[in-house]
Amino acid sequence: MFISEALTDFLEHLEVEGGRSPKTIVNYQLYLERFIDFAGDITVDKITSEVIRRYRLWLNRYKNETTNEELSLITQSYHLIALRGFLTYLSRRNITSLAADKIILPKTIRKQVTFLQYDEVVRMINQIPTDTEAGLRDRAIVELLFSSGLRVSELVNLNRDHINLSRREFMVRGKGQKDRPVFISKSAAEHVSSYLDARTDSLPALFLSYSRRNATPNLSGDYRRLSARSIQRMISQYARLAGITKHVSPHTMRHSFATDLLMNGADLRSVQSLLGHSNISTTQVYTHVTDQHLKDIHERFHSDTD
Repeated sequence: MFISEALTDFLEHLEVEGGRSPKTIVNYQLYLERFIDFAGDITVDKITSEVIRRYRLWLNRYKNETTNEELSLITQSYHLIALRGFLTYLSRRNITSLAADKIILPKTIRKQVTFLQYDEVVRMINQIPTDTEAGLRDRAIVELLFSSGLRVSELVNLNRDHINLSRREFMVRGKGQKDRPVFISKSAAEHVSSYLDARTDSLPALFLSYSRRNATPNLSGDYRRLSARSIQRMISQYARLAGITKHVSPHTMRHSFATDLLMNGADLRSVQSLLGHSNISTTQVYTHVTDQHLKDIHERFHSDTD
């Protein structure tokens, strides 16, 4: 069986049996087609440890033809993760090829997460004018991001009927098509409600764009749904107005949500569930940002022998 033939079956498996998101499937296809670019459309039994060794060297030296940029170490890892998943699939179908465990992933150093302290979030919120419908929307978005830990992709796809403002909780479908409960603060619920009360339309989208260029269509053809890119620009703008010099994005608000929970005593497993992480190792990145908090606790409560 040639790689291209097996790849089609594998991608269908990811969609139907694996329950992976369309974006994940597109990425896996890109990574595995890049392997075909390197090795050629060989039969899967010709994938050997030596082929993988040369492929890793090729990835490390790869440069984008347009930008001349190299692949980061973590992006190289994504290519190898896709290839391991492909080889695992072949093994489960009893198709002879290289064992997936022969591919050892490179050790990668995770970037230090950027987050906002609570007072920085407050300063940022205070920069948002609420005398217009757009301002009410922006305040609701920032409040919602900080109190829920939503990904921006999850937030832009919310409809009015998805969110229960009286119970202050709802379900969201995250990465890997996995549902998780989301809880929001009283303040966030009140500001979302204020925004919805100010609207006179009957459009289903929870957050609307008031500029055609900042809107994105959904499956129902609603072209006024606010786009993720416009939310990124909006968050960055209010951060600058608040005098915050670090790079602030919607994902920074998600980091801030997680960090605030941990620094106030939440356990890592609970934070993992609230963020929708499938693996606790993903959540453990936040333990680094709470080290200073733990040091303060040690200084305050540990007995000194002097």
